[in-house]
Amino acid sequence: MENRKKVAVIVAHPDDETLWVGGTLLAHPDWESFILCLCRKNDPDRAAKFKKALAIFNAEGIMEDLDDEPMQSPQPIKHISDLVFKLLPASTYDLIITHNPLGEYTRHLRHEEVGKAVMNLWLEDKLRCKELLIFAYEDGNRMYFPRALSQANRYYVLPANLWQQKYNIMTEIYGFNQNSWEAKTVPTSEAFWRFTKKEAAINWLKNNSIL
Repeated sequence: MENRKKVAVIVAHPDDETLWVGGTLLAHPDWESFILCLCRKNDPDRAAKFKKALAIFNAEGIMEDLDDEPMQSPQPIKHISDLVFKLLPASTYDLIITHNPLGEYTRHLRHEEVGKAVMNLWLEDKLRCKELLIFAYEDGNRMYFPRALSQANRYYVLPANLWQQKYNIMTEIYGFNQNSWEAKTVPTSEAFWRFTKKEAAINWLKNNSIL
């Protein structure tokens, strides 16, 4: 029997796993997925909903309580890196998926910090994987709801049934009103920048003025 693909999804908030990669997870129930959420562990409402989402994705997971106040006080990247390394049950995966260091929309600092921390861990060889995917979305500097970038290395238009399942998780499990930003955002496509070589990732970071 073929081994199941071992996947780690590392996100800032409960619902990020659904918004940005939910269709991909739903399309691969055969994956051995572990979802690490770094915020809201002690939020009884969101934590309980995250557990329900995990069950739908056929995934294991864990949460932490990284500062998530509206002021978005910057957090040391090393602190986030240490949390990620401590909380993941393994250091080697077939695939790691996480936030873009540029974020998915304008603007959430925690998304950017988590993306930087995970990429740093991979570049330092503390986390190892055959393939690293980072979310590829943008919102035109708040001109529209976040959209998947069609020019990204991986771009998928979701079948209607998978999009509907994502939407249902956001509205029925997480409880967002249909007129909320979260419900209106649910992307109909998913996109990722893909890295298998550290040199390519370093060049991408430099070209985007992150290094």
